[in-house]
Amino acid sequence: MQDTANIYSGRQDEDTMGGRLQRARDAAGLSVSQVAARLGVRSATVQAWESDRSQPRANKLQMVAGLLNVGLAWLMDGLGRGPAESGEELIESISTRLSRLRQLQGEFHAIAQGLEKDFVRLAAEARG
Repeated sequence: MQDTANIYSGRQDEDTMGGRLQRARDAAGLSVSQVAARLGVRSATVQAWESDRSQPRANKLQMVAGLLNVGLAWLMDGLGRGPAESGEELIESISTRLSRLRQLQGEFHAIAQGLEKDFVRLAAEARG
């Protein structure tokens, strides 16, 4: 692997390590259970890595980078060689993230409305 050739060129991937790991796994066409089996860990361990609840040890991180054909620096810090994504895969990824963002926006809006109603009710009770 030649991470150092382009480690400081291009833009940094701002995703979390878990997000980068999941994207690289998807790009490699592997399931969580397939990655877990090849690394000798449980599926729950890989899921914890992908959801940023824990991080792999250095030796496993090196194995993950090799298995998924991405640079170690990219996996750790978003610098260097990431997975090769076709235009179609990238469009699908962006579409999925936009849908999730819209869903979260709706949830936040509903929460804000609920808080506003509670605030108005509490203020009215306090006044009289």
